[in-house]
Amino acid sequence: MAKITFMQPDGTKQVVEAENGLTVMEAAKMNDVPGIEAECGGACACATCHVYVDEAWREKVGKRESMEDDMLDFAFNVREESRLCCQITVSDDLDGLIVRVPEKQF
Repeated sequence: MAKITFMQPDGTKQVVEAENGLTVMEAAKMNDVPGIEAECGGACACATCHVYVDEAWREKVGKRESMEDDMLDFAFNVREESRLCCQITVSDDLDGLIVRVPEKQF
């Protein structure tokens, strides 16, 4: 199990606990994290679970795959640290992960 901190654009934080094997998106939806719409349900077919991974965690979450890169073309304000949280699988290694929710998803 891992604790994940979701930072909102206004600076508020929400810490959730996520079981290993879930995605960060699933953890967000189970805990009603504002700003994570996840319209496609985690199929990497939209960009409504876009987050910014904190710099200290980028290496641990890994790099984007090409399909994720393609979907991020539909997101606003894409940056180097942008990820679709449906593509990040929770593990003990991600305990303490910090992600930032963008001001706008779509």
